[in-house]
Amino acid sequence: MSEIAPQTSSASLHTPRVLSGVQASGSLHLGNYLGALKKYVALQDAYDSYLFVADLHALTAWQDPAKLADQTREIAAAYIAAGLDPTRATIFPQSAVRAHVELAWIFNCVARLGWMDRMTQFKEKSGKHKERASVGLYTYPVLQAADILVYKATLVPVGEDQKQHLELTRDIAAKFNTDFSAPDFFPLPEPLIQGPGARVMSLRDGASKMSKSDPSDQSRINLLDSPDDIANKIRRAKTDPEPLPETVEGLACRPEADNLIGIYAALARCTKADVLARFGGQGFGAFKPALAEVAVETLSPVGDAMRRLIADPAEIDRVLAAGAEKAGVIAEATVKEVRERVGLWPGRG
Repeated sequence: MSEIAPQTSSASLHTPRVLSGVQASGSLHLGNYLGALKKYVALQDAYDSYLFVADLHALTAWQDPAKLADQTREIAAAYIAAGLDPTRATIFPQSAVRAHVELAWIFNCVARLGWMDRMTQFKEKSGKHKERASVGLYTYPVLQAADILVYKATLVPVGEDQKQHLELTRDIAAKFNTDFSAPDFFPLPEPLIQGPGARVMSLRDGASKMSKSDPSDQSRINLLDSPDDIANKIRRAKTDPEPLPETVEGLACRPEADNLIGIYAALARCTKADVLARFGGQGFGAFKPALAEVAVETLSPVGDAMRRLIADPAEIDRVLAAGAEKAGVIAEATVKEVRERVGLWPGRG
């Protein structure tokens, strides 16, 4: 597959548009806030932004049917609580816009098996028993390509673990454009690499990413955690016995220290060097209370806003329905053009 290249003329022909989403598969945590939600908020004034709740992607792992709709609402509540404005950013559930699925099937017929076999996330998630993994997990990146290209999005906020999927999206777009003699039909979307705080690690293991699926709740700070919970989790976070270094270079080979310093820097909107200028040479006993204070100060208002929103599901549903209607207009127009390009029967209503 291709490496992600600088912006192409194809992308520049299209309206600058951002597309991203978060799976409806569990409660959001600090890593989601710093690595995704804060970035989305910063983008909503600069770009035409489409932020969806990926409830279809969530089905690649078993979800309790009685809880999935509420999980979708909780993600939407987190978007709004973090600062996304539904009048400026389009917020919607993936499953409410059926064009995603229709385009994904057409892309299944464009993507090559060899491309899919190289997807490292499938290998990681399926483990040693890939024969037991769902077909949905295998073709997940194709649906992801459809999510992006159905809006002809030009920019996608991604972390390192998603860059390969964006490369696949670009390959699918390029092959479709070539196969159907439409060189500029789909843009080749660019990665919007997220900056400091994008990759937050577990509080129990500095070598593992903070994750909703980690069995230990102590490994993460959830957005709905109370101030006491936040402070206690930081107090118990794994560290090493050495004092904090005075330079960033001194964090090498100290993953837990590096993670906690990075979290402080992201929450306080400063650099790791700034943090070490204040706390270098001190022990974690002095640093952790300061980190807990800035974490509580930043996250408590988000959690409070989420709880207020979750208590009014009808209002969340109104926001999601309005967003789905707006997103559907663009998505359906794209699929109509795609159907014409590939020669499908034109009589669909």
